[in-house]
Amino acid sequence: MVSITQPQVHVWTRDEYHRMADLGFFEGRRVELVEGQVIDMAAMRSPHATAVDLVDAALKAVFGPGYYIRQQKPFVVSDISEPEPDVAVVPGTIRDYAEAHPTAAALLVEVADTSVSYDRTEKGSLYAKAGIAESWILNLVKRQLEVYQQPVEDDETPYGWRYGEVAIYQLGQTVAPLAAPDRRVAVEDLLP
Repeated sequence: MVSITQPQVHVWTRDEYHRMADLGFFEGRRVELVEGQVIDMAAMRSPHATAVDLVDAALKAVFGPGYYIRQQKPFVVSDISEPEPDVAVVPGTIRDYAEAHPTAAALLVEVADTSVSYDRTEKGSLYAKAGIAESWILNLVKRQLEVYQQPVEDDETPYGWRYGEVAIYQLGQTVAPLAAPDRRVAVEDLLP
């Protein structure tokens, strides 16, 4: 009797992903590893780049010593996920990550113009699964800030987790990050 094997998707590990990068497989491309899949990231337009810098500046003013604000650098979620959030507020200092990328964050921020849906569903589920207490999406299309808190299990989502609390902040409003509840960020300070 002949055994029939269905085609299987190869789930890449972080080690395999790094080896491929070392061999030049991703030369000239912006990619990230999400649940074993190598994802091509969209080209960054000027408003997106400006918003990343504005978010960085605003969060540096809010989070003092004890936190490092990283832009578009790897963040370790698991052995098969190493996304690159637009901005990550991580504990410690720059030198704390000389040997390994961070695995914990006080806040992860995605700036979204063409990727709003992906950031809400895929990235949101991934960050909730990682136990990130708070993530933000700066929605450039609607010119608003979406704040996601309280990770909860949900089998209906891509990675089995989502955020239980969602709040939308508009121009003229301010938000206090969970990890800096006595400090406020104005939505207009984040938008280009």
